[in-house]
Order: sequence, then C-alpha cells, then structure tokens
Amino acid sequence: MPPAIDYLPARPFGYARKKGILHCESASIEDIAARFDTPVYVYSSQQVLERFGLFSSAFKSHPHLICYAVKANSNISLLRLLAQKGSGFDIVSGGELERVLTADRKAAARTVFSGVGKTAPEIDLALKAKIRLFNVESRQELEIVAERAAKSRRVASIAVRVNPDVFAETHPYISTGLSEHKFGVDMESARELYRFAARSRWLHPSGISVHIGSQIRAAAPFGAAIARVAQLVQSLRGEGIAIQSVDAGGGLGIDYSLSDGGDPAQAVAEYAQAIMAGMGGLQVELLLEPGRFLIAQAGALVTRVLYVKQNGAKTFVITDAGMNDLIRPTLYQAHHEIIVVRRTGQETVVADVVGPVCETGDFFARDRTLAAVQPGDLLAILDAGAYGTSLSSNYNSRNRPAEVLVSGRKTRLIRRRETLRDQIRAEVTT
Repeated sequence: MPPAIDYLPARPFGYARKKGILHCESASIEDIAARFDTPVYVYSSQQVLERFGLFSSAFKSHPHLICYAVKANSNISLLRLLAQKGSGFDIVSGGELERVLTADRKAAARTVFSGVGKTAPEIDLALKAKIRLFNVESRQELEIVAERAAKSRRVASIAVRVNPDVFAETHPYISTGLSEHKFGVDMESARELYRFAARSRWLHPSGISVHIGSQIRAAAPFGAAIARVAQLVQSLRGEGIAIQSVDAGGGLGIDYSLSDGGDPAQAVAEYAQAIMAGMGGLQVELLLEPGRFLIAQAGALVTRVLYVKQNGAKTFVITDAGMNDLIRPTLYQAHHEIIVVRRTGQETVVADVVGPVCETGDFFARDRTLAAVQPGDLLAILDAGAYGTSLSSNYNSRNRPAEVLVSGRKTRLIRRRETLRDQIRAEVTT
C-alpha cells in the first residue's frame, strides 16, 4: 500500500496525507461514493487474502484445510477470491452451497455443511455436489442423511458436532458450545451417533466437529475444547471408528475499537498454538472455519449524512444507511467505529448516528464523539465486512446497498444496488 496514506491499525482504510481523504487500499472513498452512490459497502481484496495467508502460515506444519464461513459474507466474488487460493467453505444452507458452486464448482469437495436444520432437498443437493462432509447435529438428522444417501446411492461422509461444554466470553446470541444451546450433542450421545453411523452402509464417520461461538478474543477456550475432542477421537479409534479429521470451527474475534485494531498475526499465532496444544499430537487433518476474522476489518459501510438534527440536548446525525443495511449495533449492541471520509478540522460533536428506518432501534452509535459533520458529508462505518450484507433486509421496503471490491487503485462493482423491481419480482399481484 502507498506510503502517502496513513492506514488505521489492522485495517486497509487510511487517510491520504495531502488532502485528508479516506482511502481503501489506494482507492479514494469519495471517488467510490461518487461513482456508485451511497450507502455502499467497500471491501479490500488484499486484506482478505492477507488474513487467509495468516491462517495458512500458522498451521503450515500440520495438515489442514481452511473453510471460510460463508455466512459472514456470501458475496460470490469474495467466495471466488478465496476459492482461487484453495480455500474450502463452511456452509449452513443450500443457498450458501449454490453460491459456492457458482463461485467454483470444484470447491464442493472442500465444503463442509453445518447447521441444525438441514432439509432433505438441501441434503440431496449436497450429496449431488459431492461435498466433503456433513457436520451432523442430532440423531434424527443423521437418520435423514443416511436415508437420502441411500436413495441417491452415494456414501455421505459425516462428522458429529459435539458440545464440549466450554464457556467462552462473548455475546450470548453467538455463544454455541454449551449444553444449553441448540447446537451439537453432548459427548456421550455423540458416541452412540458414531456407532450408528459405523453400522450404516451409506454413512462414513470420518470426522468430528466442534464450534464454541463467535467473536472470541482469548485463545484458551479453543484449546480446552479441542483437548476434550481429542480425547473422544482416541476413544472412538479404540472402538474401531477411524476418525480422520477434526473440525475446530471458527469464532476467532477481532478488535472493533479504533484505538488498537489488534495484532492479527499474533492473534492467529496464539489461536494456532492453543489448538495444537489441545490436539496433544493427535494425527488428524484440521478443518478451520474463520469468517469474521477474514472479512470484517476488510470492509466498511460508506453512508452520506442527510440531516443533523437537534432535539433538546440531543444531537442526531441522520444518514442514508439504516439498520436494514447493518443491523449489528441493534441486534448485538455491537460497537462499530464511525469516521469521516474527509478530514476538515478539529471540531467534534457528541451525537447519535442514526438511519431513516422507522424504528427507535435504528442506530449505529449512541452518544458517540465524532468529527462535526454537515449534510452531504460522508461517513465510513468500519469493520462491517462480516455480518453486514449477509444480515441485511428490505425493511421499510429499502433497497440493499451496492458492494464494491477494491484491489489497489482498481474498484469493481460486485453487487449492483438493489431496485424496487428486484424487491417485488417474487410477489404475486394479480
């Protein structure tokens, strides 16, 4: 990246020294907004590939496959970018599988299918595509997979997702590794599922899966979970069930604060060290499912200020982006840094940054100190690459934003702005 730009910690966004205009890599955010309008999602291809490379390097001494968690951001161009580097994929729906197949049909062999509610048509689609593995989460699901596999005359490789009952400090909505959660099965129940699978002609119990949650900043819980899984692998092998892979899941978090941004290389190194220590020398292939860590800090939602409104002692900065574009602040009480695209002075204001959606919960920040802005100014909501567009909606009949991928100075539209015609196409009006 050019030295004339001062980049923010751990992010591909920074200000040009001469004019004080925010850039993504070497592309001006003002130019992107002028060309593609607002609101618009902007992603750095370089950052995504760099983060993928950190995982590849950290686990290079052990057989592994990085399976990007498609739910974080399912744009086909981003999937293709990763597929070209040999990435696998972690999917949780038939729709996500179709996206992977559109990006690269050969990637099906590097795809694992997770989720508690797989339907028979989704299972059939996955069997036809010859995906690598089903991460199974209940006895009934295992029976359905066996039934569909028999009907299609294709053996299904399976892993049982286990609950190691390891607590990880994160938001309760994205904690998944305890017995009180809907995901996975307890260790003892998992043994019975493996025995059932071993008796089936149409099931191949080849792996074991675990996922304890998302946005986890400490490495120790990952190591503790894998240590329990490793014990189960040894026990199953003692029964003649040859487990060949351990899916360690994803969940490695990022620092959403602007003051730091974290040290990505150190975070991945500590994560890898914890995983390998938990393995205790166990000889299996590791499957890893990073999502947020690869894409979150690579993206920003760029929005234009519509009005600055005073209500008594409160100041509201009203933007053209709303909670339908980025729901994380409302859904998870998540913090996203918000910065001006053009630096103009030192004056600041304490304000709520809100959107035009008809909900009091339509906000990006409350009582936030930010640079004073006027109608027409541009703001960038940082770290929005993950769970931004994938959680977006048409609430208030609002069109979803455009998405732009940056590579150096080049910008490429990877999703056009939605239109009302797109929204109503599936509706029956006669």
